[in-house]
Amino acid sequence: MTFELLVSCVQKDARELAEKMNIASDAVILSQMEDENTRSEFDLDGRRVRVIKSSDKGVGLSRDICIAESDADVILFSDEDIVYEEGYEAKVLKEFADHPDADLILFNVRVCEERKTYWNEGFKRVRWYNCGRYPAYSIAARNTGIKRTGVRFSLLFGGGAKYSNGEDSLFLMHSLKAGLRIFSTDVCIGEEVPRPSTWFHGYTDKYFFDRGVLYHFLYGKAAKLLGCRWLLKTKRDYSGEYDPKKAKMQLYKGIKEGIKVEKSL
Repeated sequence: MTFELLVSCVQKDARELAEKMNIASDAVILSQMEDENTRSEFDLDGRRVRVIKSSDKGVGLSRDICIAESDADVILFSDEDIVYEEGYEAKVLKEFADHPDADLILFNVRVCEERKTYWNEGFKRVRWYNCGRYPAYSIAARNTGIKRTGVRFSLLFGGGAKYSNGEDSLFLMHSLKAGLRIFSTDVCIGEEVPRPSTWFHGYTDKYFFDRGVLYHFLYGKAAKLLGCRWLLKTKRDYSGEYDPKKAKMQLYKGIKEGIKVEKSL
């Protein structure tokens, strides 16, 4: 099987970034620039690294362009703040070889404790009710399944989009709805280098409102129920700086917004 790493970044020198991330595989690096649209490539220790500089904004669009560019058998999504372990390509390919029924596999990536949303134990099936906690950089996929179903990242959510985060959760949900089989593995392939969040700026009106919009697109009629469950589960984190009653109100407003947006699409 062939393999390609798909990296989304903002205004980065591709060669310097590849070395910083310890990239040791074929890769596509898309760097969002202010006013530049070019394509190039370079050799990195015998590996082909293709570079796309694009003035189009939004991480979802960036990842979609990378999907369209790649013809590798297996693709692994990445961000600019991930540093990979030696042999990460072989680890990913081995998991797909050992599990031929898997269309997508979610890998462990070490992060600081306050940013941790998941940590896989063993090899397990991922379903609709637990796919919302995985970041894009954990996702590897068989390209044939992605191309066949036409699953893509949302342009409404994520860095550079109208609504904060959630493009990764929606990608996984859309993959499940398209019939693709998703599994999580305890194999670790790298770690995240801490940096300021590109979307989280504290517990604000927009934070809870955007979460409401996302929950509508993720869960439909169950958005309020699962949204309230999330508010209760995370109450200890935000209640010190944001009124829980107001959080619920903003969440509900976001759900209504999501309904309107979906009808307009």
